[in-house]
Amino acid sequence: MNIITHPDIETVFDNYPDTVRSQMRALRQLVIDTAAEIPEIDAVEVTLKWREPSFITKQGSTLRMDWKAKKPDQYAMYFKCTSRLVETFKLAFGDLFTYENNRAILFQLDQEVPVAELKQCIKATLLYHQVKSDPMLGI
Repeated sequence: MNIITHPDIETVFDNYPDTVRSQMRALRQLVIDTAAEIPEIDAVEVTLKWREPSFITKQGSTLRMDWKAKKPDQYAMYFKCTSRLVETFKLAFGDLFTYENNRAILFQLDQEVPVAELKQCIKATLLYHQVKSDPMLGI
């Protein structure tokens, strides 16, 4: 799999506070590892959208992640709010995750991330254009 990385990505990760940097790097690695496990994906673009780390595949919907200073104890993974992604995650996983409307999954800094379930969310996002006709998006 080819990973195309925007030159400013490392600067963004380096500028996260020490309290969240390792969580953000782990989340980024989880997205890349998940993409590598999907045979249909041959490339992932890691870029910046709205100054936030973003992941784009030709088969999927943009997946973003970020930490915000105004909510210092949490970080998030963002999804296109007009898609059925978060709505479907709520059906599949209920209160396993904390959601922000139809746009994000929120994580607390000290929270253990449910990796297996989050990988299913990532996969559905990276393949969204291929799975959007499936009622549960392949989850």
